[in-house]
Order: sequence, then structure tokens, then C-alpha cells
Amino acid sequence: MQPDPIQIIEAGILPPPAEALSLLGGKAFNLVVLAAMGLPVPPGFVLPTSLCAQWIADGPPPMDEFRARVAGPLSRLEQATGLAFGDARRPLLVSVRSGPPISMPGMLDTILNVGLTRATLPGMMALTGDPRLVWDCYARLVRSYGQVVHGLDPAPFEDASARALLAGQAGGQSDLDTLSLRGLALRYLDIFEDLSGRAFPDTPMEQLLLSVDAVFRSWESERAKTYRRIRSLTDLPGTAVTVQRMVYGNSGPKSGSGVGFTRDPATGEKRLYLDFSFNAQGDDVVSGRRRVTPASMLSRIMPQVAQGLEHVARQMEDRFHDMQDFEFTVEDGRLFLLQTRAGKRSAWARLKIAVDMVREGLIGVEEGLRQLEGLDYAAITRRRVVGAHGDAIAKGTPAGIGAATGAIVMSADVARQFARQGRPAILVSNDLLTEDIEGIASAEGLLAAHGGRTSHAAVVARELGKVAIVGCADLVVAPDRKNCVIAGRRFDSGAEITLDGESGCIYEGRITIDEERPYDELATVESWMLAGPGMMPGIAFPSG
Repeated sequence: MQPDPIQIIEAGILPPPAEALSLLGGKAFNLVVLAAMGLPVPPGFVLPTSLCAQWIADGPPPMDEFRARVAGPLSRLEQATGLAFGDARRPLLVSVRSGPPISMPGMLDTILNVGLTRATLPGMMALTGDPRLVWDCYARLVRSYGQVVHGLDPAPFEDASARALLAGQAGGQSDLDTLSLRGLALRYLDIFEDLSGRAFPDTPMEQLLLSVDAVFRSWESERAKTYRRIRSLTDLPGTAVTVQRMVYGNSGPKSGSGVGFTRDPATGEKRLYLDFSFNAQGDDVVSGRRRVTPASMLSRIMPQVAQGLEHVARQMEDRFHDMQDFEFTVEDGRLFLLQTRAGKRSAWARLKIAVDMVREGLIGVEEGLRQLEGLDYAAITRRRVVGAHGDAIAKGTPAGIGAATGAIVMSADVARQFARQGRPAILVSNDLLTEDIEGIASAEGLLAAHGGRTSHAAVVARELGKVAIVGCADLVVAPDRKNCVIAGRRFDSGAEITLDGESGCIYEGRITIDEERPYDELATVESWMLAGPGMMPGIAFPSG
């Protein structure tokens, strides 16, 4: 492999030229912009997209070659942080994250806490003064490294986690004490060795090399290829890989991780749309496997952070001239931005946001029309449940708008089968995961026991126009996926239910549904077009 330019992410650098987007990938490009704006971004460096295809074809380079390639940027990262990668006293831990030129939420892999080994554990404990944090990070690393790098079966890890939670009488990993987390980490090490036939790597540089390899290789994963096919994303060079200093949302009650949208991605309303988990790392929010904390809790417990997020949201919209989807971590009350990108949104929100931004003077009419390119104006509707709110059998968190009725299915394969037969289906699951992208695309609606409205799978569902309800505490899907229990009532596969994506209510059977259209926004866009050189072809605006 020939050396490639490696972009540094740190405060005080110049923003990259627009043509660098394809090379750096969207995540790193925007992080460099944020850092140049003076916003709080953890320092790091980027392995560019130009490496991706060759890396996938040839495999990882020899260790000496990789070490030489990253020596310069890693040294600069060490200088910026005052830490050293692999050092026994002041260890630097990093995240290894994907970043294609066009956003693909949850379709590519990420590994956190890279650089933590038996040798660096004591130094990390002395550095942070928090053994609980260190054992939590180690457990997370061993599990994610095993599953992402080596493709290990997640079931034994899930079983070990469930046993630890039961023994510790804990609702989640954030509730486990230090001894419980130590025991869980050691159990994960045994599982890793049993399943992989090798000991967990105790060399930080080996962890980094193979983590980078796994992230590059995730470009060719089935879910990533399926997403690109569904979204007609062609001629992309691959993904970049961003290596950044870890910040720790799992470092106590004044810490946490979250995802925010600068406007409501379902309705388009101008309000901050947040999910947040206290004492958690980012994967807890975006994975779709955990329940999240109501955003109102963040304002009550850390009002300065909440105010900071409001300010940052306006700054990002002013800079990027579009609604932003951003990830953030709070470490002991200090806010860090980990990502921003143009937010995926429903068709309804796409129309409203473009119209509102033109009215606000944030963008011009030409940019507003550009943001609406390819939108099927005639298909923009908002379906609402009529007069049945008292009859709901359960309720969850709405992750979109609209309403959907269909037969319960509990696997992506069955959802695809129903779609081929022209039968509307509601995909019901304990966890709404991006691995189920085919099922998400095939179903009319989605219902999940866990997850938040900003999880990667919920973001994809909203983009695809699916009605989605997540975090339904009254839902349990049987292990064989042949039936589920909703609020104590059993429903077999094929039973009909209705989802109200406005209220989060779930109803048995079919419910009367009305439709409305955004006539005011449609009329505004029509006036833009009529004021221009001519009506755009193929656009129809039904009268109100």
C-alpha cells in the first residue's frame, strides 16, 4: 500500500476545502469544520477513503508498515492530549469509527476504548481514579472487539451480561458496581478466548490495526451493501476511518452520551430533538438495544449542558445551512461533539424544513429547491388515527409521524415475504437494529421494546417513511419469534395491529385513519417555481 495523506483533527486548524469531502468522508470532514469553528471536538486523525478498496482487497498491511504510517499523526495526538498510546502510566484510549462521504447511519462498524490492555488497566485506574469506569470500558472493548473484529457470536456475551445484571439486581450495565463489572470483563475475556481460539490481544497497536481493518471491511457487509442498494448510492469510494481520543460518557452521574437533531426530523418543527443516556457510551444510544432517558432529564440535571446544546445547534445550522444530526458525549459535565451531518428526515419534515429555512433567511430559494430535489410532492401525506386514543393496548415512544396498520411479523425474512405478496406488515421486535434493514424497508411500520427515537435504525426507518414506535416497555417478543406479548396479551404472527406514530399508541386491529397534506408549504414551493424560469417538469401540486 502506498502512503496516503492523513488529516489531523484538532483545535486551531483551518477548515478543509470542499473537494476534500470525498477523501476524508463526511464524519471527519465535518469534525474538522467544527474544530475550526472552535467547538469542543476530541482530537484525532483520519485514514482516508482512498485506502478502503485496497485495504479490503489486500487485507491489513504488515504491522511495521502500519506503525510507520500512523506514527506521525499518533504522535501529534499524544502531544495534544498529554497521553501516550500503550503507555502503562498515562494510557491514551481511542475510538475507531467509520465515515463514508454520504451518511449511512449504523451500517458500518465502530470500536471504542481501543488501547486498553492488562498492562494499561492499572495506569488508567490511577489516571482517572475510577476503577469502575476502567472495568466498564474494558468489558465493552472485549465484547465489541470480539464481535466486530472476529465476528464472534453475540449470544454468549449477551448471556453473560444478563447473568451479571441479574446477580447485581441491575437494570443495565450502567447500574453495575465495580466488582460486578470486573467479573463481567473477565468473563468476556474467557468467552473471547473460547470462541476465537486465541487470547484477547494485549498489544494496543494490534488492537488498533485490526480495529481499523474491521471498520474498512464493514464497507462490504451485507447491511451496508443493502442500504446502498436501497438508497441508490453508487460510485462511492468507500469509507474513511477516524481515530479519536476517547471521551467517557460512562464516567459517572454528570456524564452521558446522546444524539440530537437541530430540528424535529419527523415533523420538521424548529426544536431540539434529543435522546440521552446518563453514565453511558454512545453505542448505548444509537444501537437500538437500550432504553434511553427522556431528554427533559438532561435539562433538569445538567442545565448548562442543555443550554450549550441549544447554542451549538444554532451554530451548526448557521455553518452548514441545513438541519443537523449530531452525536455528543458529556464527560463530568463537559460537552464534546463527536459527529454532525445533514439529518435524515421524513418527506414531511424535508418539505417544512426547506420552506422554514428560506423564510428565516438561513438559505435562499435556490438552495431550498436543491434540498427538495427528487421529492415526490404528490405523495407527502400525514396519516392520523381518528378518535381511538382511549382504546390503546400499549404505548411507546414515537420515532416518526403517521399511522400504519398491518399483520404482526417478527423477522426481516417474513417482512420481505409479506411485501412480495403485497400484504402490509408491522415488524415487531425486542430491538430495532440496522441488521434488519431489509425488514425495515419491507414493513409498513415498526414496533420495538427497546431503543430510542435517535437510534441508527430509527433514523433509517424515518428516512424510508416508516411509522416507528420504540421503547415500548410492555412488549416482549418470544425467542422463537412466533408470538409476542403486548401489555400482558399474547399476539401470534399474522394478527393485525395499528401503530399511531403521532402519539406512540398501539391498537389491536384496524383503526380509522385520516390523511392531511401540507398545503401551505406546497403552495410556497409552487410560488418559488412559478417565480423562476419555469415550472419544473413532473411536479404536480394538488389543490386544497
